Amino acid sequence: MSSPEPQTETANVPRHVAIIMDGNGRWAAARGLPRVAGHRKGADAVRATVRAARELGIPYLTLFAFSSENWRRPKDEVMDLMELLKLYLRREIADLHRNGVRVRFIGDRHGLSDDICALMDRAAETTIGDTDLTLIIALNYGGQGEIVRAARQIAEDAAAGKLDPSTIDEACFAQRLDNPDVPAPDLLIRTSGEQRLSNFLLWQCAYSELVFDDTLWPDFGHAELQRAIDLFGERERRFGGRSG
Repeated sequence: MSSPEPQTETANVPRHVAIIMDGNGRWAAARGLPRVAGHRKGADAVRATVRAARELGIPYLTLFAFSSENWRRPKDEVMDLMELLKLYLRREIADLHRNGVRVRFIGDRHGLSDDICALMDRAAETTIGDTDLTLIIALNYGGQGEIVRAARQIAEDAAAGKLDPSTIDEACFAQRLDNPDVPAPDLLIRTSGEQRLSNFLLWQCAYSELVFDDTLWPDFGHAELQRAIDLFGERERRFGGRSG
């Protein structure tokens, strides 16, 4: 994933949208419900947003499903999230496949259970030929960890004499990241009104347009995604250059 060339034109539809799905707990708390109810409703929002992305012609959609820091949450909540993830993968893959959605994953598999890894493999294998939309699920993912893994690979290659250190540049580094063939996000959306990256796609989002939406994730859908894309279309992307 090389650095983008300077450009000034705008585009109505981003090629790649990444979303930090935030607000499940607050959605549940506002209704006097347990947090797991918010996560379950959030799964419905995932389904609606994937459908909306297809309808809007977005080629790539990355969703931050579970961060490497989420293991610090209470054990019962982590277990609920993992069970919900397994349920989603079991129920949705056939439908995603029928609708031309390819499923890929980024993140560190260490720490994930064997049954989740098996479901991930099945999802990727089943949908590998689908081309309408690529859905990338960030699972046990952290941007700093991804960068460290890439740096470790480069160091190992250099130590083994497979790589000349003088040839290391941004493009060389990006090839060691997760899914290096996927373009960097044009648009990063975070729901629930929080305004931080939370260790998500730190390298890839260097030039992404950021939209912070007050909507809690369980209430996010087609209208909210369209609103973010409309804001994106109003912006002039210069990648460090200047207009005029």
